[in-house]
Amino acid sequence: MSRLDGKRREGKAVAFRFVHTADIHLDSPLRSLALRDPTVAERVGVATREAFSRTIDLCLDERVDAFLIVGDLYDGSQVSMKTAQFLAQQLRRLDAAGIRTFIVRGNHDAISRITRELELPKTVTVFEGRASSHVIETGGLPVVIHGLSFSKPHAPDSLLSRFPAAQPGAVNIGMLHTSLNGSPVHDVYSPCSVADLQATGYDYWALGHIHIRAVHLGRGVVVMPGMPQGRNIGEAGPKSITLAQITDDGAITLEERSVRTVRFERLDIDVDGVSEWSDLIAVLDAGIRAAEREDPTEHLVLRPRLVGKTPLGWRIPRDLDRIRAEAELTAEALGTTWIDKVENDTVVGDRSASDDLPAELAALIQDELTDAPATLAEADEVIGGLLKSLPPELRDMLGDSQAALAEQRNSLMRAGVATVLALLSGRENG
Repeated sequence: MSRLDGKRREGKAVAFRFVHTADIHLDSPLRSLALRDPTVAERVGVATREAFSRTIDLCLDERVDAFLIVGDLYDGSQVSMKTAQFLAQQLRRLDAAGIRTFIVRGNHDAISRITRELELPKTVTVFEGRASSHVIETGGLPVVIHGLSFSKPHAPDSLLSRFPAAQPGAVNIGMLHTSLNGSPVHDVYSPCSVADLQATGYDYWALGHIHIRAVHLGRGVVVMPGMPQGRNIGEAGPKSITLAQITDDGAITLEERSVRTVRFERLDIDVDGVSEWSDLIAVLDAGIRAAEREDPTEHLVLRPRLVGKTPLGWRIPRDLDRIRAEAELTAEALGTTWIDKVENDTVVGDRSASDDLPAELAALIQDELTDAPATLAEADEVIGGLLKSLPPELRDMLGDSQAALAEQRNSLMRAGVATVLALLSGRENG
């Protein structure tokens, strides 16, 4: 019998509860941020562990029946047995409480030695390269968990056909690491569609691989929980795991829960119309403090971006280092906030550098240059060559998708144009 039999939700007994997570990337090494700030590196370096510990705490606090990990528990070539020891220690906490753990390997796990060397409690099931099923009796509808792991780091074809048929008279849960229909941020991995998944007749598909949360309701519930803890500014935004419960009539309800300890955020600072340097710094300070107040329990790594039309637009790109220094002073005063970098996306307004230049030249530089297809293509070629010459661990420093790379390119080009205008104007500081 389930430990939660008899607990009622809208007249239905809760027969089965589980936590679903994926893409944990335990002890994933930091990249550019770690090179700049050892304090941040130390704080963020343990964030994936702390998020995992919080996930275990949630399983225990909610007295769930099962814990589902759907791929990329590790981070590829990670070989530290300290990671293995930490993982085993945490899963033993669930074992002691009688909570079963089910794990499928993803593309990163497939090349990790830890996957094969780790000794796990008997209540932990790691699915192999052939799909298998495990039945859990609940006292009501039985729950059948189907899973399939990857033995290789590449899976260009769908593996959905390898899963067994849904068992009648039971709640069927499938565990699959997949890129679904494709994502510009992630490699193609066991591709399939939501319609394909729902056509299997499974009641719940527990997915992993895409780091952004997505829930698809329909004939069957399809959940991509996203990653529980970001690791760099490219993984900014909400992060979560899923708490699910199934009533004795098969109805499924979902709750999104946060377990992260470090928050990565991009922050637009609107300086539209700001004409005094002191006012600009005040707006920046207020914006950083407001971002920190959104959740003061978390550590915050922030990337402010100045936006708007301002007479200071000619000066901002020249003195961006001074603006960053001011941002870092505010962050240091808060104690749990760090500045990743400061970006400039302002437009020169009112009397500006362009007013001192011939109108045709200013228009050519400011309006046409950054939008010309030939210029953008040349910029892409330069950026591509630069990234190829970098070590693999630094190649996503300008973004880990085509869209993110284009955004960074455009931002850099706008900043460059503003700098050129400022230099051509011959204006002095202040």
